Amino acid sequence: MEPERILVVDDEESMREFLTVVLRQETYAVRAVGRGKEALEVLAQEPYALLITDLRMPEMTGLELVAIARKKYPQLSVVVITAFASLESAIEALRLGASDYIMKPFQVDEIKLVVAKALEQIDLRRENQSLREQLGRDLENLQIIGDSPQMQRIMELVKRVGPSDATILITGESGTGKELIAQAIHANSLRRDAPFVTISCGALPDTLLESELFGHMKGSFTGAVRDKEGLFKVASKGTLFLDEIAEMSPALQVKLLRALQEREILPIGATRPIRVDVRVIAATNADIERKQKTGEFRSDLYYRLAVIPVHLAPLRERGEDIPTLVSYFMERACQRNGLTPKRVSPEAMRLLVAYPWPGNVRELENTIERAAILTDSEMVPPDTLPGKIRASESSSFRWQVSDASMTLEELEKDYVLQVLKETGWQKKRASEILGVDPSTIYRKLQRYGIEPPDKIS
Repeated sequence: MEPERILVVDDEESMREFLTVVLRQETYAVRAVGRGKEALEVLAQEPYALLITDLRMPEMTGLELVAIARKKYPQLSVVVITAFASLESAIEALRLGASDYIMKPFQVDEIKLVVAKALEQIDLRRENQSLREQLGRDLENLQIIGDSPQMQRIMELVKRVGPSDATILITGESGTGKELIAQAIHANSLRRDAPFVTISCGALPDTLLESELFGHMKGSFTGAVRDKEGLFKVASKGTLFLDEIAEMSPALQVKLLRALQEREILPIGATRPIRVDVRVIAATNADIERKQKTGEFRSDLYYRLAVIPVHLAPLRERGEDIPTLVSYFMERACQRNGLTPKRVSPEAMRLLVAYPWPGNVRELENTIERAAILTDSEMVPPDTLPGKIRASESSSFRWQVSDASMTLEELEKDYVLQVLKETGWQKKRASEILGVDPSTIYRKLQRYGIEPPDKIS
């Protein structure tokens, strides 16, 4: 893969040289210029992923540059650096689309972290854009994959609730795919042709979050130089996805509750409410019911959000989905990185199924892409997997594969049968090893056409 391209703009030559050296050490492709107008000329000639700009420069300020660059190149990520920081300039930089704002002088590790976060946001935007191109097609084209009863129930629920306008609360551990489910619900709704807008409620301080959600009027606070529409208006006729909803402050919870109840919002500094037509889907990885009991989250808001609750089970509770996910992620990783098709060896698959996956589907996807890149042969061996996965086997069970050319379904059948035989056909023990619900074993055997012995328990 080609390195990410970064454009540095600063009128101080020493700062340009410093950032160039630091970022090239991180394998980024860096170009540095001293004026905003020169930066716009460079951006017009070749694409860049990230713009790092000083705030105070002659001819054109950093904020002016950000405003023009973000308007012309919406996918461009921006970081503002300055020795003259103020709350007003920080708010304005973020409002114009900057992803971060840091003060000079800064440490090497600090700028590295800020750049990495900004580029990570680009990856998310690219992923979301790719996902939006799939929205409106059949749900099967979304990356919601799994044969487990849990995932089948989720898919059925998505189809049933999509056409309604009900508010939905999605719960589940980090990495289980909560935003993906929200996108699928939107794609299956009557609002599919309108915007799907997302915001993380835990990523912004109260003042900025309120402004982002509800908007503000010119002059309502220092730095509010013009009227701004909130995301409730931006998502008009569409869906607003509120991630990390449990991190919202009590004061903002009250305002969100009113917006949901009255279907209207009051921008900061406004005297008259504005009617809104938007469907809200919220998500959290926190124990929101416990937060209710401790008073951290309003019960009336919880019940307003959870008209239809959706819970995503962690990957460790639906281990039977792992072989299917592995196959899908391996195919996609090879295509994405220009690699010849590869598949996971039976022994490596055994380790993947046995691992508890604390990072859930996201961790599995990253692991498979890593294995695809590091493996030269067609078959991914166990020693390509991270050490924590190789060392995490929860039982002494050893899977002996009878035929290395088996299909994925044959591989699954062989594995299930060998686990049952090893455990003396004890359903409970076998289900613990397989990471599935005990009833799933019966269903699998029925599909294979195998009658379990009388001693199965």
